[in-house]
Amino acid sequence: MDRRKFIKGGALGSAAAATGALASPAIAQSMPKVQWRCTSSFPKSLDTIYGGAEDVAKFVSEATDGNFTIQVYAAGEIVPGLQAADAVANGTVEMCHTAAYYYVGKNPAYALGATVPFGLNTRGMQAWLFYGGGMDVLNEFYNTEGMQYLPAGNTGAQMGGWFRKEINSVADMNGLKMRIGGLAGRVIEKLGAVPQQIAGGDIYPSLERGTIDAAEWIGPYDDEKLGFYKVAPYYYYPGWWEGNLILNLFVNNDKWAELPPAYQSLLATAGKAATTEMMAEYDFKNPTAIKQLVQNGTQLRPYPQDVMQACFEAANALYDEINVSNEAFKKIYDSMMAFRAETYLWQQVAEYSFDTFMMVKQREGALKMGG
Repeated sequence: MDRRKFIKGGALGSAAAATGALASPAIAQSMPKVQWRCTSSFPKSLDTIYGGAEDVAKFVSEATDGNFTIQVYAAGEIVPGLQAADAVANGTVEMCHTAAYYYVGKNPAYALGATVPFGLNTRGMQAWLFYGGGMDVLNEFYNTEGMQYLPAGNTGAQMGGWFRKEINSVADMNGLKMRIGGLAGRVIEKLGAVPQQIAGGDIYPSLERGTIDAAEWIGPYDDEKLGFYKVAPYYYYPGWWEGNLILNLFVNNDKWAELPPAYQSLLATAGKAATTEMMAEYDFKNPTAIKQLVQNGTQLRPYPQDVMQACFEAANALYDEINVSNEAFKKIYDSMMAFRAETYLWQQVAEYSFDTFMMVKQREGALKMGG
């Protein structure tokens, strides 16, 4: 027998052919070619927060050898930043990267997927989302809006905004025109302030012209890039309306259903990875930025306690009002606030005690490098 013919056409050849016939289609079926567009609510100049969507696209592409690609577009390239969710719901794009609370005009329940005044901090929010049932109750609501919700970024606790004049008491809030997002606008309305919903790129000229008296955005790194310190010298803290801000992906329901389960899982995992990346990047960049802002004349101010207390009471009154008439909001809110009581019970024990001690040491100058 011709040995070469046996190898080519016989048992070994058949085995090789069978292996090829089985392996190639299995791989092809598990990693189909998918090309999506993602519109962001943020300009490219805000590299950290805009970068959350780019991180997701990078992770997904790398994990699929380029078979699942997502092209990210900055705010305004396809639709304005505050219309990103609409573009997803109506099928203009497959997904967007945004902050869910931008859409409270549609339904106050949107805000609960981002942050609400006096809500959860960063660790509490992520624990509630991934282990406390948050993702489930949020998607019950968002699915009715035509979208799937996935976390994809977190800024951490934010600053309390830039003011052209000092805030010394609750009375100073009366008549104040402030750019502020989410439900916080309705809270400060109860104190006599006038909230404004303005996209990030339009805040500086509004402050400069005096169209608004104050504005909140994110924190030292992004705020310095936008130059707010040049036109509003007083920088307040904390951002009681944003003890954290979870950024998110909205994915069109139909497009989500078309994805293979492996791609669905991958997209969710990429969002989690982007959340870790963004929080780490802000924690790395903000210390330098806050020092530079102070060196440039920024005057740091804590909110007066009477302002904090008045806002806390106004927030609770607002939630009571919404809960009466909005079943979707109430279901999510009740879940979040039940977890809020538990997480702060725990966090005040070990975490708070350790952090407080170390912060005192930092103020004493005891946290020096080296031995």
